[in-house]
Amino acid sequence: METAIYYLALSGVLTILLWTPYILGRLFLWGLPAFLSNYPNNNYPAEQPEPPVWMQRAQRAHLNMVETMPAFIAVVIAAVFILQGNVEAGATVGMWAQIFFLARLAHPIVFILGIPYLRTPVYLVSWLAILMIGATTLL
Repeated sequence: METAIYYLALSGVLTILLWTPYILGRLFLWGLPAFLSNYPNNNYPAEQPEPPVWMQRAQRAHLNMVETMPAFIAVVIAAVFILQGNVEAGATVGMWAQIFFLARLAHPIVFILGIPYLRTPVYLVSWLAILMIGATTLL
């Protein structure tokens, strides 16, 4: 089960780091004074500089990870408690946790670069990993 917890921790760190490209892009787009004041002009948020597409994708990739993490956390924590002592099931959960992490690592790269036809399949692999951890735990 240590493998599952390890990839849960890595996924948490990834979630925190995924805001970095968007925030750095915002710093360069708005400039340091506006960035530090949180407002690029007096009419924010009604009026704001239009971010480039890659920045919009970076923000969306981060939000997608934030939306997906609660389900991943829930199934991994449930597996830790329910599967105590079941080494084989623990290894399976660890494998799926690793697959989840690798898919979620690939997802923002594919998304931000706008690589056609890969974003949804990569996301679905992470979604499948969550379902498989849940199935391993509950069945």
